[in-house]
Amino acid sequence: MKAAIVSSALALASTISANPIEKRQDFTKIEYPPGTGENLPSYPPGTGENLPSYPPGTGENLPFYPNTGDANPVFNFTSTYNIVLTPDQVVNGTTDITFTGGLPGSKGFFNYGINSDLELICFSLTITGFRGEFQSLARTATHIHEAAKGKNGPARIVFPNPEGDENVRYSFGCQRGPFTTGLAPNGVDTGTGFKLSQIEANPSGFMTDFHSSLAVPGAARGQFPG
Repeated sequence: MKAAIVSSALALASTISANPIEKRQDFTKIEYPPGTGENLPSYPPGTGENLPSYPPGTGENLPFYPNTGDANPVFNFTSTYNIVLTPDQVVNGTTDITFTGGLPGSKGFFNYGINSDLELICFSLTITGFRGEFQSLARTATHIHEAAKGKNGPARIVFPNPEGDENVRYSFGCQRGPFTTGLAPNGVDTGTGFKLSQIEANPSGFMTDFHSSLAVPGAARGQFPG
């Protein structure tokens, strides 16, 4: 039995000796299957290596990169506004104006960024101390009105109502014209034909507000700085 084991071991050693590792296949000279790219004179069409320019929409051939802050970007605002809304600024009526007092304890911090070239307005709206339900005849209860200080006027843009609880609520995003409000007292929506450049031309002629079922004329209001 021992003789057989020794004989097998000698035979294996002889095989290894006859096939040293330096004589095994040279993997550096393997021919890859056609179409894999290794043996091609150039990359297959559409891979990007042989294209004179990048595919449309990638941003490489665009005059500017979308939303990145390069030349002529979406977020290059032509004007910005930071407005504090308080209940004591709320008025009611169009001829006999009365200060209503709004919704006591409620307050708003509304920030707007306008790009009038793109007819784009971005917003970050925060309100505190809100109670009741949002209520308005417009599509939402959060608006920009064309109205001077102490006056009422038509809603020109509406925004999503801030969400949260009585302590704090938020709403943010961007929207582009043409604008509609859902209000059409004379058969034409009050947002029809409105341009953001009108705010920039006369910011003090506009105000922003939000409305509650507990203060329908307005919970709090703030004037655009002029």
